[in-house]
Amino acid sequence: MNAKKVSLIAMLTALCFVFAWVEAQIPALVAVPGVKLGLTNLVVLVALYHLGTKEAIIINFVRIVLVGFTFGNLYSMWYALAGGLLATAGMIIFKNVIKARIVTVSIIGGLLHNLGQILVAMIVLQTDALLYYLVVLWITGSVAGCFIGLIGAGVVSRLRRS
Repeated sequence: MNAKKVSLIAMLTALCFVFAWVEAQIPALVAVPGVKLGLTNLVVLVALYHLGTKEAIIINFVRIVLVGFTFGNLYSMWYALAGGLLATAGMIIFKNVIKARIVTVSIIGGLLHNLGQILVAMIVLQTDALLYYLVVLWITGSVAGCFIGLIGAGVVSRLRRS
């Protein structure tokens, strides 16, 4: 990996870190715990399309660890790792294997992120009753994923032209 790519990965990771802080400052848009816009997923999505699979995984993993140690705790980091890595894996499959459009890839990322977090919560709380809550998270995750995907498509399009 050359110095230019390493620098770009570092800058995008820092942007994820800033977006995580900004998102933490925004009061919940709805009174539903766990609902977020997913601004950091925008950076991972753009990295996936602009840099590649390996780089997107690196950015997402480092972002999760840094944000977890800075703004959260060990439990929040487990939730973020489960959601973020499952989302990234799904996004990679939908982009590279299924050849889905970027908005669809983003929505899948949002849905799988929610699934990963619910699965961890089910293990921690030892209950499967949380599956009902997944319906609410999937509705909001689809809307947020669509929004992030539309912005991501615009960013990727502009990057390809430059």
